[in-house]
Amino acid sequence: MCRVGGLAVGARLRGCCTVVSGFRLARGATHFIAVAVADLARAKAFFARLGFGFNAKFTDDKAACMIVNERAYVMLLSEPFFAGFTDRARCDTRTHTEALLAVSCTSRAEVDELVARAMDAGGSKAKDPMDHGFMYAWSFYDPDGHHWEVLWMDPAALD
Repeated sequence: MCRVGGLAVGARLRGCCTVVSGFRLARGATHFIAVAVADLARAKAFFARLGFGFNAKFTDDKAACMIVNERAYVMLLSEPFFAGFTDRARCDTRTHTEALLAVSCTSRAEVDELVARAMDAGGSKAKDPMDHGFMYAWSFYDPDGHHWEVLWMDPAALD
């Protein structure tokens, strides 16, 4: 588990692994998610205000490697740099959702705190909090319109 600005973000769920086309990705595999950003400096400042850090080895004027935890990273890519990785048109996140990007916290209070930080830093409300008893989630849009889900799941529900 990694602490992000005092919040435990990216808490590992016991027994989790990913099955892809009949094979298992190893526990501890490193994951990278890439998103396009209109203004890299603005995106870095936004996520820094939420408490995320950046790996300087993989950060330059075209990209920033945001650390979610020791095995998960979000690559914030300038729009022109992002375009070099795909032949498809980029999604207009002002009107469409390209994905739901989720991070987990260790408590409901941490979910509320992280979303409050996002709103204070320039994010906007995506959905109202959802309480499913065993899971609590709240979401926001970052300044580039990416939809972030922040959630807590009762560890007992995983047993």
